[in-house]
Amino acid sequence: MSSTARPEDGGTPKTSAPGTSAADPLAPLAALPGVPEAVESVRKSVDRVYGHRIMRRRSSEVSAEAALRGARATAAVEGVDWALEEVRRRSDFGAESEARTVGAALRVTAEAGHLLDIWQQSPLRVLARLHLVAAGGVAPEDTVGRPRRPGEPVDGPDLGLELPGADEVAARLEGLAQLATGSTKAPALVTSAVVHGELQVLRPFGSYNGQVARAAERVALVGSGLDPKAICPAEVGHAELGREAYLTALAGYASGTPEGMTEWIAHCGRAIELGARESAAVCEAMQRGAA
Repeated sequence: MSSTARPEDGGTPKTSAPGTSAADPLAPLAALPGVPEAVESVRKSVDRVYGHRIMRRRSSEVSAEAALRGARATAAVEGVDWALEEVRRRSDFGAESEARTVGAALRVTAEAGHLLDIWQQSPLRVLARLHLVAAGGVAPEDTVGRPRRPGEPVDGPDLGLELPGADEVAARLEGLAQLATGSTKAPALVTSAVVHGELQVLRPFGSYNGQVARAAERVALVGSGLDPKAICPAEVGHAELGREAYLTALAGYASGTPEGMTEWIAHCGRAIELGARESAAVCEAMQRGAA
């Protein structure tokens, strides 16, 4: 395995790239060709939204709208692509399969906004809580909020990736928790992309892994300080880029090659930029009095 590849047991490269600290497990990823440029592009996109005059007066409204659009989008990535106004007006999300998927997306996205303090101390507790909220009483009670055990099935769309065993899942979740609690100083884009990618590849729960992975990406972006008000919904970008591009980039992450890791990080960067663009459009509509 390449020194910049995603490793076994927790996602930490074995050696550092030139000019980086060996103590920082994600430093080699941050130094991959093209990644610094993606980081800078994301930062500029986010800064433009935060600099909009509407954000000085109505940032909470922008955040609420971003959460709604992010929830609609994360359901769309799962294959349930409802119109925004349908999501906005519906109140019953338990009647049938598509409605349950959208309901799970709404619940998990809303819950993500309340878990930042816990994330910085105990990411695994956050993941358990996100899964509990997403499941919403539908999944068997004894499977909710805990990593799957050997032999337990995983529901959800086919990602075209080999499913890791339960022991590997446990080990890599521990490594991910260490990253999230401060063992890296990598840029927010890199850290959040690894959080998202690891959870999607591992599929640690028996259900709702996609929604949990993208909600965790949201928490990581907020906690990093890049998007403290959660107004740049990466979920919107993932949906806009399309499921085929999402799965292709995710396969690159799963490969662990430098090229694959770069592709996934860049894909996540484009998703954040598209989320920022979405909220910029919301700000413009508010400024015109159209929202």
